[in-house]
This record gives sequence, C-alpha cells and structure tokens, in this order.
Amino acid sequence: MKDETVIRVENLAVSFGPRTIFKDVSFEVKRGEVFIILGGSGCGKSTLLKALIGIVPIAAGSAEILDVDLAQADAEGRIALLQRIGVMWQSGALFGNMTLSENVELPLEEHTDLPRPAREALARAKLGLVGLGDAAGLLPAEISGGMAKRAGIARAMALDPPLLILDEPSAGLDPITSAGLDKLILDIARSTGTTFVVVTHELQSILAIGDRCIMLDKEAQGMIATGKPRELRDTGTHPTVRAFFRREAA
Repeated sequence: MKDETVIRVENLAVSFGPRTIFKDVSFEVKRGEVFIILGGSGCGKSTLLKALIGIVPIAAGSAEILDVDLAQADAEGRIALLQRIGVMWQSGALFGNMTLSENVELPLEEHTDLPRPAREALARAKLGLVGLGDAAGLLPAEISGGMAKRAGIARAMALDPPLLILDEPSAGLDPITSAGLDKLILDIARSTGTTFVVVTHELQSILAIGDRCIMLDKEAQGMIATGKPRELRDTGTHPTVRAFFRREAA
C-alpha cells in the first residue's frame, strides 16, 4: 500500500481572469508521505491547495484525489471526497465561541449520526492525540498559537481522513513550538499511515518533516524543482532553489 498514489496532478493550471497563477504543474503524492509544497510569497502555494480540494477552479490539466477526478466529479462526489480530506488553514480557523472539544466535534456532528456522548469521546481522543487532552474545555482565546494549530489538526482528523492538508502550520510560531508541531506531524504520519500535504516556506520544517517536495516560483508561474528536500538543498542548481535552501542571493 505504500506505493499507492493518493494524489495525481497533471499539467495543472489556475488563472484568475487574464492572470495566470501557475501552469503545467505535475506531481504525485504516495500514501503515507509528508509531501511539501514550498516557494516564496505569492507563488501560488495556497492557491494550489485550494485547487486540489475544489475551492478554486482549474483552468487546465487534471487533479485526481483519492481516485476521484475533480473535473469529472458531480456535487455529491465532491462532498464525499471532502469528507475524506482533513484541512487546517493557516489561522487554525477555530470558532471562538466554542470550546476546543466542541470545535473538534463539528465535523462529527455534520457528517455522522453518532450520539453526543460518542462525539465528545472521539473529540477528546483526537485532542489527546495532539497533546491537548487537558484543554478540551478551553476556548480558543484561552490557548496559545501553537495550541490552536494543534487543535486545528485535531479537528481536521475528526473523521479519520486518509489525507490531511495543512496550510502554513508553523507560521507565527517560535522555533521550539514549531519543532514540536513538526514532531507531531511526523508521529501521526508514521503511526497512522496518514498522508500529509503541507504548504510552508519554513526551511527547518521542510527539512525536518518532508519526504518529497515541489517548489513553485512566482516568476516562472509554475514548478521549478521537485525531489527530496535535502537533495534539493545539496544539489539543486536552479538559482532560486539555491537561494531558498542555502539562503544565498539568487
């Protein structure tokens, strides 16, 4: 099962009106991988994520997620697919008037027929998995930024999806908190076989958790590199790749 393809993208392009965000993007993600989408600001990293889950339209090419072709799927098929994908956006996107437990329960309430005691038990279990078992009754305003990111991951995992998508999980975190989040991602991936697609430009996180990656570039309007992060760092020849991984001037 390790070689199973979870995501297959071929010649993908996204445009907003006459403006091309990226084009000719192709890659595959295998089951259990931590796959990184990296690049500088404005290169289209988050837009690519949104294209993968159908939030923004695809201008050209194809994206097949968990054996579902987004371009061919009807509304019912897209809804079913989204229930198999957990997403955490950069802010964590927690509802401020709900406890952490209630936040995690939301997907269970919307998409399952489980009674409330079962939902509460599952929410506590997910929070425990991310190290927040004692914080279930707290509101988002009562926790730190790092805890909010962990709670966001717990909510993304509520329905036990085989694919988790994280948008800038380390953004705004101090190095120690960021390293703890990196370890959590690796622990979940290795212990459960969950596939992760992570958007980030944090170099330490990329090297710590990434199995493979692609690099997007705003000027090139697409991919300029693909491979294992340490190989790109050590042998990358593209000036932008060298600048990113070695912190050299392009």
